Amino acid sequence: MVLTTRRQFVQQTTLAAAALCYSQIKALGAAFAAREQSAAPLDAAAVRKFASEITGHVATPDASDYESLRLVENRAYDRHPALIVRCARASDVARALDFGQKQNLPLAVRAGGHSAAGFGVCDGGVVIDLSGMKRIEVDAGKRVARAEAGCLGGDLNKATQHFGLATTLGACPTVGIAGLTLGGGEGVLMPKYGAACDNLLSARVVTVDGREVEASQDANADLFWAIRGGGGNFGVVTALEYSLHPVSEVLTGALMYPPGRIPEMLPACAKFYGVSTR
Repeated sequence: MVLTTRRQFVQQTTLAAAALCYSQIKALGAAFAAREQSAAPLDAAAVRKFASEITGHVATPDASDYESLRLVENRAYDRHPALIVRCARASDVARALDFGQKQNLPLAVRAGGHSAAGFGVCDGGVVIDLSGMKRIEVDAGKRVARAEAGCLGGDLNKATQHFGLATTLGACPTVGIAGLTLGGGEGVLMPKYGAACDNLLSARVVTVDGREVEASQDANADLFWAIRGGGGNFGVVTALEYSLHPVSEVLTGALMYPPGRIPEMLPACAKFYGVSTR
């Protein structure tokens, strides 16, 4: 029997996880590319009619703002959608979903534009851009905040900190709250208050058939369970409601250890978090 040290085990599992993640992203990318290549050319009259039916703004490749609007945070995803829909309200999202399905076009949903897998943009399809939907309401008495899906972490933090309150969000202020929360949402407050999805009280969702529904523990509970990490095919979240917590002074910083002290550091961390090393 060959014995494996803890360091070897960590290295091997990390490499295996990275390889699995890469293969999954590659497969998803191939699937999106195949669908995008099969998309039919857009009917200009249909685009004009669609644009007249929404409150927001529609950008086609010939629009002056198209080049700036198609860009996402990770410039490795240099994609060219057929249509970018800058939604102003949930009804715009519903109409964009309907238009994309009727035209047999791939769909991408973008808020902060930080998707590591490039899901916020597509080639030859419709980008549902929520970045203009930034309304925030804070009920300090109930310790609840409701924010539209286009808000960034910095936007929500600024609004809640005015009342000495906060919820778990990422460390980067330009990351969208929707993608962060629906993917789990790690943040500096997580050890005390849980992940961002743990603090989600409810969400407004436009389903694929165009209905706008509320999802929470008390209403559409299965959908509420699914949107918190279950994948991206249940609908488009247009607003999120969070529980807030009192946060005043925060001590933060980084502890750095040289490689030679890692065997000493790991048991110390386990002891600090109350994890058995047996």
